[in-house]
Amino acid sequence: MSKAANTASASPKQVHLALETLGADLRIARLRRGESLRSWAARVGVSVPTLQRMEAGDPSVGVSVYVMALWLVGKIQHVANLADPASDEQALAIELAKLPKGRS
Repeated sequence: MSKAANTASASPKQVHLALETLGADLRIARLRRGESLRSWAARVGVSVPTLQRMEAGDPSVGVSVYVMALWLVGKIQHVANLADPASDEQALAIELAKLPKGRS
């Protein structure tokens, strides 16, 4: 089994659902723009089967394919903020817990 297949099968259900939703949303965006699979695949820079796998939410499709499709639909600005350290509340809470306690 390939490394990508192992990663895909080991992914939590929430990951699969998020990719399926993203892929379905990108498919709707393509269709609303009147783009065929062939023309959209060419614009994304992938084969039609790869585009179909992306639209199905296949976790083995490279992140760059999803990001290119997001760029085509004018959503690229959201990608840069997905893992913004300033909004990582869990990591910020961990860092605050590590700070030395003030003396009473």
